[in-house]
Amino acid sequence: MATIATVKGKSPSWGKNCFIADNATLAGDIVMGDDCSIWYGAVLRADVDAIRIGNRVNVQDNACIHQTTGFLVTLEDDVSVGHGAIVHAATVRKGALIGMNAVVLDGCDVGENAIIAAGAVLLEGTKVGANEMWAGIPAKFVKKEDPAKAKMFAEHYMYIKEWYRNK
Repeated sequence: MATIATVKGKSPSWGKNCFIADNATLAGDIVMGDDCSIWYGAVLRADVDAIRIGNRVNVQDNACIHQTTGFLVTLEDDVSVGHGAIVHAATVRKGALIGMNAVVLDGCDVGENAIIAAGAVLLEGTKVGANEMWAGIPAKFVKKEDPAKAKMFAEHYMYIKEWYRNK
């Protein structure tokens, strides 16, 4: 069973049709919408500020979502956070994809339908525009991207979460 922890009197909550893997951890002030999936080994820890997650968001295996005082984490609707990625005290806009093992640091704002490539590191305060792809260490703008490309990943996870949710 997943670890669901109350911290400083605040407990995680989520909407309908969500899948939370058996070894995922949700701690503290987390509010998550409908149809989300939190996969194996993922950790969402909201102990000093909040984590706010929209609908149809997937946080894949071994990802880490954490905040810091004065900087909550916001994952808007249809966001995908890839395997092993870290999102720390940042905002990820609707339909964006954070690639596998990417790192998004404090104060970053990832635009709608943007793609942060696998292994990229967005330095503190980086602003990524809508439909942009960023890659590298530190991450830099690579090209404009088709707005539908990132959303495809969120749609895929809507489908496969049902294999696990209804087991």
